[in-house]
Amino acid sequence: MATVSEALSSAYNELMGRVREIVVFQSAVSVLHWDMETYMPPRGIVLRSQQLSLLSRIGHRMITSPEIGKLLQRIMEHPEYDRLDEVQRRNVYLVKKHYDEQTKLPEKLVAETAKQQAITTEIWKKAKAAKNYAVFKPELEKLVELRKEAAEILMEVKKTATPYDALIDIFEPKTTSEEIAKTFDELKKGLIAILEKCQTAPRQPDVTVLKRRVPIEVQRRISVSLAEFIGYDTKSSKAGGRIDETEHPFTTGYYDDVRITTHYYEDNPFSSIFSVLHEGGHALYEQNLNPEWIYQPVGTACSSGFHESQSRFVENIVGRSREFWTYYFPILNELTGNAFSNVQLDQLVHAVNCVRPSKIRVEADEVTYCLHIIIRFEIEQDLFAGKVAVAELPEVWNQKYAEYLGVKIENDSEGVMQDTHWASGLYGYFPSYALGNVYSGQILARLEKDLPDWKTQLAKGKFHHVKKWLTKNIYMYGNLYDPIDLLKKITGEGINVKHYLAYLDKKYSELYGY
Repeated sequence: MATVSEALSSAYNELMGRVREIVVFQSAVSVLHWDMETYMPPRGIVLRSQQLSLLSRIGHRMITSPEIGKLLQRIMEHPEYDRLDEVQRRNVYLVKKHYDEQTKLPEKLVAETAKQQAITTEIWKKAKAAKNYAVFKPELEKLVELRKEAAEILMEVKKTATPYDALIDIFEPKTTSEEIAKTFDELKKGLIAILEKCQTAPRQPDVTVLKRRVPIEVQRRISVSLAEFIGYDTKSSKAGGRIDETEHPFTTGYYDDVRITTHYYEDNPFSSIFSVLHEGGHALYEQNLNPEWIYQPVGTACSSGFHESQSRFVENIVGRSREFWTYYFPILNELTGNAFSNVQLDQLVHAVNCVRPSKIRVEADEVTYCLHIIIRFEIEQDLFAGKVAVAELPEVWNQKYAEYLGVKIENDSEGVMQDTHWASGLYGYFPSYALGNVYSGQILARLEKDLPDWKTQLAKGKFHHVKKWLTKNIYMYGNLYDPIDLLKKITGEGINVKHYLAYLDKKYSELYGY
C-alpha cells in the first residue's frame, strides 16, 4: 500500500478482510452448485434448493452488512483517498458498486430467486428429457418474474436505460443493449455473407468422417489428454482441476480449485473434444489470474464477454486450426485404437470446420454460432420489455430459427429448452458469447503481431507460449479494468467486428475454396 495514514490503511485492510470472507463463502456455494449438476441424487433437489436459499440469505447479509457501508464511507471520504494506488481504488470501486446494488435488493427476493433457480433447473432437466415445455413453463414464469423484479430495482441503482440493460451490466459492465444491437447488426451482415459463400462454394466437407463410435471411457482419456495439452492439470498431486460429466458443460471454481464438465456421446466424440477445449479455456483464465490478487475484487475475470473470448479462442482459433490437428490427430488415432486411420488430415480439418446451419447452439460452427446468440439476445430484450410472454417463447424461438438459420425446430428440447441459462436465471448473459467471439478476433490480431510464429509452434504441440502471452496480456489484469478499457489496452481500439470477420473469411475461403 502507498504511504497513507494509519486510519485509512486500517479501514482499507478491514474492508478487504470482509471481502475475503465473502469470496471464500461464495466459493463454497459454487461447489454446492457444481455438486447439484454432477453427483447429487435426484431426491436431493428439495433439500438443495433450501440449502441454496438459506446460503443466499447469509451471503446477502454479508455483502450488505452496514459495517461495509461504514468502511466504504470512511475510506472514500478520507482526505488521503486519492493516494491509494490504482489497484486499491479499483477494489474500493468494485466493492461499492456491488454494495450499492445488493443493498437495494430485498433479502427475501434474493432467497426466493436462489430457491427458484434450483427448482427451475431441475424441472428443466426433466422437461427437456420429456420434450415437454408445458412442464417447464410454470417454473420458468416464476423465475422470470423474480428476475424482472430485480431488474427493475437494479435499473434505478445502475442508472441504466432499461431493466434488461441492468442485467447485461452484471455480465458485461457498462455495456448497453443499444450498443450490443449495433455491433450485432454489423456482425450479422458479415456472417450471412460468409455463410452464403460457404454454402455455394465448390469444396464441401464430408462430415461422415467424424461419426465414429468411440467408447465413453476412451473419450474420458481424450479429455485428460486435451487438458494436459493446454496446461489444465487434472491428474498430478498438485492438480487444481477436474473433469466431470453433466447435461450441459460448464466451468466453476476459483484460483486453485477450478472444475470443468463435459457431455459424452458415443457416436460423436468431437462434441466432447470441443466442449473440453471450450471449458478448458475458461479454466485457464480462472487459474492464471494474478495470484497476488486472490480474495480481492480485482482478482476476478474482467467480464463474461472476456471469459467467452478465452474459451472460444481455445476451442476454435486453436482447437479447430489445421496446426492443432497436425499435432493432435496422431494422438487421437492412438487413443482411439486407430478409429480414424482411414481419414486424411485435410478431410478432418475441413469436417471439424463444416459450416452448416443447425438447431443446437453448442454444436454450431464458427460462422453460424453468433446467429444463435443474436436470436437469444433479441428474445431476451422483448421478454424484459414485456413484448413477449413466457408462454410465447417456443413460437417466437421457432420463427426466428426459421428466419435466421433456415432450420425447422421439431420439438422444444432442440428449441427453446436446449440451454440451461434461462432455467438458471442468467438473463443478460447470452450476448457475452458473441461479444467474446468479437473480442477473440481482436485479441488474435494483436497476438499475431507479437507472436508471428505461434501457429508453427502449435503444429509442434507447443501451446505454452500462447498461454504465456494470454496470461501476460489478459489473465493477469483480472478485473482491474472494465471490458472496453481492457480491450483498448490490449488492442488499442474499442469493439471492432472487422477483425473477427476477417479471421473467418480468410480461414473459410481457404477451406471452402470460394
